[in-house]
Amino acid sequence: MRRAREQYRAASLLPAVLALLLAGCRSAAPAPVPMKAEEVVSVIPAPASMVRESGAPFTLGAATRIVVTGDSAAVMVAELLASRLRPSTGLALPVARGDAAAGDIALVVAPDRAALGDEGYELTASSGAVRLVSFTPAGLFRGTQTLRQLLPAAVESDMKISRAWTVPAVAIADRPRFAWRGAMLDVSRHFFTVREVEQFVDLLALYKLNVLHLHLSDDQGWRIEILSRPALAAVGGATQVGGGRGGYYTQQDYSSIVAYAGARHITVVPEIDMPGHSNAALVSNPQLSCGKRPAALFTGTEVGWSTFCVDSEATYALIDDVVREIAALTPGPYFHMGGDEVQALTPGQYARFVGRVQEIVGRHGTRMIGWEEIGKTPLRATTLVQQWRNDSVGSALQWGGKLILSPGRKTYLDMKYVPATELGLHWAGYVDVRDSYDWDPATYLKNVTERDIAGIEAPIWSETLPNIGAVQYMAIPRLPALAEVGWSPQAARSWDDVRVRLAAHAPRWRQLGWNYHRSEQIAW
Repeated sequence: MRRAREQYRAASLLPAVLALLLAGCRSAAPAPVPMKAEEVVSVIPAPASMVRESGAPFTLGAATRIVVTGDSAAVMVAELLASRLRPSTGLALPVARGDAAAGDIALVVAPDRAALGDEGYELTASSGAVRLVSFTPAGLFRGTQTLRQLLPAAVESDMKISRAWTVPAVAIADRPRFAWRGAMLDVSRHFFTVREVEQFVDLLALYKLNVLHLHLSDDQGWRIEILSRPALAAVGGATQVGGGRGGYYTQQDYSSIVAYAGARHITVVPEIDMPGHSNAALVSNPQLSCGKRPAALFTGTEVGWSTFCVDSEATYALIDDVVREIAALTPGPYFHMGGDEVQALTPGQYARFVGRVQEIVGRHGTRMIGWEEIGKTPLRATTLVQQWRNDSVGSALQWGGKLILSPGRKTYLDMKYVPATELGLHWAGYVDVRDSYDWDPATYLKNVTERDIAGIEAPIWSETLPNIGAVQYMAIPRLPALAEVGWSPQAARSWDDVRVRLAAHAPRWRQLGWNYHRSEQIAW
């Protein structure tokens, strides 16, 4: 996953549904006019349907309000939108409930729009108003990110800018192709502060990703406080790759991350890697180590040598404490057990361990996820298997579950773009933007169809990434490209088109202060 490692347009939406969505979006609207190339609106991910309408754009003004129909979660979406737009526009943009008037932005959660699903939305903009309709607050939030992208890039500035703030006249009907669209951040090899993780969440939110997978433990660092086992973090979190002070999240820190992501309708998936990649846990519990060498603080990058003693009941008592406390802090329904690159156990020992952990995870009310190696063992149908190198995926489907696709040569954002890239690794090859974008998850693996796929996820391992600027450099523009792979209908995607739209987002990234790679494949 990380390294075998030092070795080594609307296909998902039924036409009838799209017709229904478009009918809802465009009733009583002017006849559409074709978009000229120079007028193409640069929305990423590409909506399932977007039509440029005739007529003048909508202009934000001193009297513009954001008017909400919905519960407190919908109001929070409106407040987040207002907080993003106020600094640059200098407008008050009050959030109100009630009936929208001319000149307002209306955000509507509509119980009769079930056809939109949990994250779909309809957005119409004309000279008189903007109206955004969804079935859920999550759909409303996704729609606000499209609205944000329809505004000039300068709207991302934290300083007031004098200019016209316009939204082109459009009719959009949109919903995601896959339910799981995620990114993983490895905070174990290098530790990232709460604020840095929030900055990563901001990137996910803008591009409609909905899962933040946090890799919270590995050989180099244990990054979350466990009250019943305080030495795990106090001892195991003391360092990181290359040395340095490391760090860990208190339970309050972790809850803050979960809340920040949750407000943006992003589910946090915690991962505690086991039985291998467990050295940081074993430093404070050496009696539970059956690895190839004694547990001690580790700042290198070699893998495969550590493991829990899987025949010890004390191991499962520790795991039970860890899962219990993390599950209680995490409102999302998932717990990731890792399970990858285990070289110190027999197949039988490994299978028994996975079965025991699956039972513990289920007992604490969560669904287990593991890297693809777990697919060789008996699994519950509710367990998700995360593919990364293909060798065992077929066997994983026999248990009735679904796959998260994270193929190294497509989605691993710690891979170098090209040989000259200063950061990153290249065990899976060199992964430039087109490699990340130009593939179809439904046809990528033999005997795996779209119904077998929960979605896609882009891991970013941090062996060579010491700060959030380095993470951003490796993630952008590949992560926005992958977001489109997960969201947009296959028939709506085109490399020649997205390379232009990605270039158009560069001014937005600069306004946000985000680092990015100027790939030669993009039409800057």
